[in-house]
Amino acid sequence: MVLKYILSGVVGYLLGNISSGYLVSRAYGLRDIRKHGSGNSGTTNVLRTLGWLPSVLTLIGDFLKGYAACLIGKWLAGDLGMLIGGFCAILGHDFPVFMGFKGGKGIATSLGLIIAINPWMGLAELVVQIIAVAITHTMSIASLITTVAFPVLVAVMERGRENFPLFLGFALAASALALFGHRGNIDRLIRGKENTLDFKRISKISEKVMERMRNRNK
Repeated sequence: MVLKYILSGVVGYLLGNISSGYLVSRAYGLRDIRKHGSGNSGTTNVLRTLGWLPSVLTLIGDFLKGYAACLIGKWLAGDLGMLIGGFCAILGHDFPVFMGFKGGKGIATSLGLIIAINPWMGLAELVVQIIAVAITHTMSIASLITTVAFPVLVAVMERGRENFPLFLGFALAASALALFGHRGNIDRLIRGKENTLDFKRISKISEKVMERMRNRNK
């Protein structure tokens, strides 16, 4: 059984290494998204750099690899395999060995783990994130809110579940990892220097990117 846990982790980590942001940005004409904007390959940097559609594609791709890692882990080794697979997918996304350990911050990939645990909890997290972004125009604030909410929601919604301490422990570990990834954002928020999202500018970028793609495909 130990080998199945190890395999769940290895598969999860390798899936996490698939950088949706890098692949999407390449498809849209950028050699490496990490050389633009904030320097990471996550959804927010793709949004600021390439606009709406590429960022949605990145979000979906990063979510799917986390969710797939959980499904494979559960198939191999039950609930613990699911948690190990999902957590290792987040590690692979944040610290991808094939990209010099320079990845994203794991929020979208974490959503895959959350939905695998409880789809309603994942939906609640997604709704909270969207509302927080709409109100604050600051992705990091929304991400930090959902990060802190994750173990709280597990404690409330999964209390009667078998192996509850295991689920809560992994939720705390995933949240700690996300907070570590956002340490720079937290510092800028404290200093009042965090970047906000300019939706009008993003829409203009989207139009330019789509026009460039249309011209390239003629």
